Amino acid sequence: MKQLQVSLGERSYPIFIGRGLMQNQALWLPFIKGRQACVVSNDVVAPLYLESVRQALTGKQASECILPDGESNKSLQVLSRVYDHLLAENHNRTTTLIALGGGVVGDMCGFAAASYQRGVDFVQMPTTLLSMVDSSVGGKTGVNHPLGKNMIGAFHQPVCVVADLALLDSLPEREYAAGMAEVIKYGLISDAPFFDWLEENINGLMARDPELLAEAVYRSCVNKANVVAEDEREGGRRAILNLGHTFGHAIETAEGYGNWLHGEAVAAGMVLAMMLSCELGDLPQSVLGRGRSLLEAAGLPVLPPANMSVDQFLQLMGRDKKVLDGRLRLVLLKSLGEAYVSSDTGVEQIAKVLRSAGVSV
Repeated sequence: MKQLQVSLGERSYPIFIGRGLMQNQALWLPFIKGRQACVVSNDVVAPLYLESVRQALTGKQASECILPDGESNKSLQVLSRVYDHLLAENHNRTTTLIALGGGVVGDMCGFAAASYQRGVDFVQMPTTLLSMVDSSVGGKTGVNHPLGKNMIGAFHQPVCVVADLALLDSLPEREYAAGMAEVIKYGLISDAPFFDWLEENINGLMARDPELLAEAVYRSCVNKANVVAEDEREGGRRAILNLGHTFGHAIETAEGYGNWLHGEAVAAGMVLAMMLSCELGDLPQSVLGRGRSLLEAAGLPVLPPANMSVDQFLQLMGRDKKVLDGRLRLVLLKSLGEAYVSSDTGVEQIAKVLRSAGVSV
């Protein structure tokens, strides 16, 4: 087992990474301080893993709230089911919620924990690669709105993260590949040696080699934990974690939540961000080529949807959370492993890159 700490003072918490951790209740049960607990999961994950968590909670007053699967259900309407359940089961301020699922479950459970009775504890138990390396770490929680992704939410840190790699054995290929987008992101934005390592080991990673996978998850979490510890609420450096996300969120919103998986949209978005970095003269073309090749080797899209227009992209990007005082803030690259945030990119420069990527006028 590997372990690291997200250092946030009194809100610090550990991340446990290994196989068989879900059944090791001695590891994570001490983080459930009160007598009550509620497992929040979905109708795909619950049949596979809920019973194991239920058995580990023997002795607690535990209940389960099962939500419908999918990004399209990441909404206030579905979130209300969690509040309804907690109130019906008389959960009080000492309860602990357990997010058993991927990024959608983690974000919704975390937001429920942030807001139920003004804040209760929660444990992240991610079941997808993307949620293990990204959404379960850092305390971003929330739901989507029809006009924009993740527009309603709160920062609320978990009390621990339990990344049981055995849970990835049941993950469909497409979901696994989507998670690799976020893994590759860390190499691009802050860890060039990790990017080199990913290039050398991508075939083994896509074959789910256990040792390679454990190392990839660990190094991804180290990168994210370091950034979050420096900038918990995204006032500065944490924004670099959004490489490709402004483009990607526009794709997800335009195509309908869930039709493009988050990691797929981010992959295409990162290529667009690298193309824009090259257009601005900051990034060598060789880095763009390496980044695109690695994403392709992971089975990810490197082009945006053919049916989107430049105007549609720009309109949706203008609604993104990263717009500040009317200025679009984009994460770009100066070099491999060195990202920066720019508010100076002109609309025409963005439009030129979109057109060169095949987006219709």
